[in-house]
Amino acid sequence: MSSVRRRLTLKGVKPRALCQHEFDNFYLYGAVEPLTGDSLFLELPYLDSENFQIFINYFAEHHKESLNLLVLDNGSFHKTPKIRRPEHVRFVFTPPYTPEVSPIERVFEDVKEKVSIAVYESLDELSDRLCEVIQGYRAQQLSSLTSYGFFRKGAEAVSL
Repeated sequence: MSSVRRRLTLKGVKPRALCQHEFDNFYLYGAVEPLTGDSLFLELPYLDSENFQIFINYFAEHHKESLNLLVLDNGSFHKTPKIRRPEHVRFVFTPPYTPEVSPIERVFEDVKEKVSIAVYESLDELSDRLCEVIQGYRAQQLSSLTSYGFFRKGAEAVSL
């Protein structure tokens, strides 16, 4: 479903845009290391515990060499007993109703801004555009979007 966003126009001119009202979807799971901008994204068909487990396993496989902290919101699929957390992955939950402290939310907002104005003929077309956007990010851009001051201070404290 396309999203109508603010646009600049001449004074007195109302912006016009095509809108799409189809409710077919997929979900983008992602993780970004705030200090370096290293990232991992995975497109999956559902937002549920089974698909979250697929993402966690995929993440764990790609980051075997270190202890990893994943900042998560309080979604029920994040907290279900069904989730099998790998030994080298820890979950850190944000306080309820605080998406502004979750670094990945800023990336998702930026992605939505870049893909929301267009009308897509199919989910495959939207998926292709989403891949272009994700692959277009440089590590420095992702770090800029996600490295809140409290992450930097925490990393500095750990390295002392």
